[in-house]
Formats: sequence, C-alpha cells, structure tokens
Amino acid sequence: MYQIKKDRLPELFAAMAGAQDLFLPIRKADQTNYGLWTEEVQVDLDTLKTVKSGKDCFFPQSETLYSCKNEDGKLSIDPAKLTDEPFVVFGMRACDVQGLKVLDNVFLNDPVDSFYAARREHGTVVAIACHEPEETCFCKVFGIDAANPAADVATWFAGEELYWKALTEKGEALTDSVKTLFTDGDDGAVEEEKKQIRAIIEKLPYSHLDLSRFTPEKTMELFDSPLWEEMYQPCLACGTCTFVCPTCQCYDIKDFNTGSGVQRYRCWDSCMYSDFTMMAHGNMRTSQMQRFRQRFMHKLVYYPANNDGMFSCVGCGRCVSKCPASLNIVKVIKKLGGEA
Repeated sequence: MYQIKKDRLPELFAAMAGAQDLFLPIRKADQTNYGLWTEEVQVDLDTLKTVKSGKDCFFPQSETLYSCKNEDGKLSIDPAKLTDEPFVVFGMRACDVQGLKVLDNVFLNDPVDSFYAARREHGTVVAIACHEPEETCFCKVFGIDAANPAADVATWFAGEELYWKALTEKGEALTDSVKTLFTDGDDGAVEEEKKQIRAIIEKLPYSHLDLSRFTPEKTMELFDSPLWEEMYQPCLACGTCTFVCPTCQCYDIKDFNTGSGVQRYRCWDSCMYSDFTMMAHGNMRTSQMQRFRQRFMHKLVYYPANNDGMFSCVGCGRCVSKCPASLNIVKVIKKLGGEA
C-alpha cells in the first residue's frame, strides 16, 4: 500500500503519461468524460460518474476497421493497425470495471474481437473507490463492492491523500514505474474509508433490489408478461440509455467514401432504434415495446443465462439519471420482480 498527497497528483499523471498514453476524466463544456491527459486539460476526479464510462477506451464509439483503394484497377485493402502500445485508464469506478468484464465475455470469446483484445492486452486500469456513492447507484445488487474496486490498481481518497494498491502484474509494473513519488500508505485509513463507503451504500434507496425472479427458468413467464405494454409507453427510442451504459456492446458497420477510397468503420448502435438489426425483409422487432423488452430481458435474463449468472447490468445508475422519460432498469426490476 502506498500513498501520495492529492496536490501532487499532477506529478503522478505526468510520470505515467511520460511513458504511455494516459486517459482520465476530463471536464469540458460542463461535461466530464474520459480523454487524453495533457498539462492543459481540466482533470475532474470529483465527478462520481462520467457521462460515458471508461469502456470508450477499449471499445471506442467509432473506429476504422480497414481502408480500401482502387488504383488503376488494382484493389488494395489496408487493415487498421491494432493497438500495440501500453496505455493507462485512470479513475474508473468499480461498476465500470465490472462493465469491462461483461464486455470481455462478449469480445474475448470465439470469435475473438482482435481490436478489443489488443486494447485489453495493452491497457492498465487504475480504479478509484467511490468516496460518496449517489442515490442513483445500486452496484451492490450485482455483487460489486464500490469500496474495493477489482482493477489492476485500486485507489482510495481519504483526507488529503490518495492511497494506491497494485492488484495485478500490470498494476505492479505501473506501480514500479512511479514508485519514487509514493510513500508507504496507512492500511488503517483505507479500511476506515471502506467502512464509510459501505455504510453509505447500505442506506441508498436501490441497494436492496430483489433479482430472485430473473432466472432462466422464468424466461418465458417474464417475456410474456403483460406489464411490458405498460412500461414501454413513455420510451422515446432516443438510445440515451444504451450510449451511457458501460456494458452495451451493440455496434453497426458502415462504409464511408473518402473521395480517394473507402473506409469501413464500426460505431455504437442501439437496440432501441427502429432500424436496429434491419435485414432485407425488414426488422424482426416491429414495435417499440418489443425493442424495450429486448433490452431489459438481455440485461437481466439472456446474458446471465449464458454467462454463469453474471448480469449485464452493473448498477451504475446512468440510465436512472440520464433517461429523458424517466425510464430505467430499476423500474423494470421493481415492476417485474417485486418492490422488495
């Protein structure tokens, strides 16, 4: 366990960024999102939840896959270069770290997504425990401990200190590269911080939601519930919930004519859009109710049924705070699973 004064964090960032790219929460235009660190940016570690999660560093909102050119009748195809340099993502919360594990089950199983795999291989995650969890948080429901994030490095803010603990080989390597900035840390201060965080979580309104009804055995019962017709109606099909979600992995693939060739790229998509999974014969989900149901059945039933009980929700609460129609997974859980 190590520690460093909060007012020396710019030195720590500069040391990490000297050897590799460093991504961390940056305040810009009154919004906080992950971006590349430079001395000029406004680092914001006080905002509990960035608008988009740190998954953007591993599964970008848009990325080129390859480029094609036809020169004098000769076709050339140039694949985009895979990430081959180390980088650090600093400041992820425990829920968003768990979100990466959800994505791992999708992109690292056969067939492996080489773009995602390269970023996971070269990326080191430094997580921060949630000093003051908010009312929209419910990570505990999914077995996530906001007081003890399971990343390559776990950190805690207590008083005027940042406490630092490496948890993996990647974390140890990063720690060794900046160790001269640290002093030995006080385990007691961290344990007290964990205790206070967990005490707050116990009092949050959504920390004790009942998931017992969301099992594979009840798939058809939940799927056929008439309550979907009631719940979906305020939905605007805007896709906000999917774009702020740390576990959504749907994407579309498109071609762009640059004038000197064609770039094939992929970009995030949303199961809430009417043209999602559009095929030649049309869309297999023809109503917004069906699309709404698909999103939450996947989070709570389909995904855990195929991934040893791991839910595809991490309780970050972004959909609770960002949905313009006040629809979210908490309401679905309460309506279908009971008010407990």
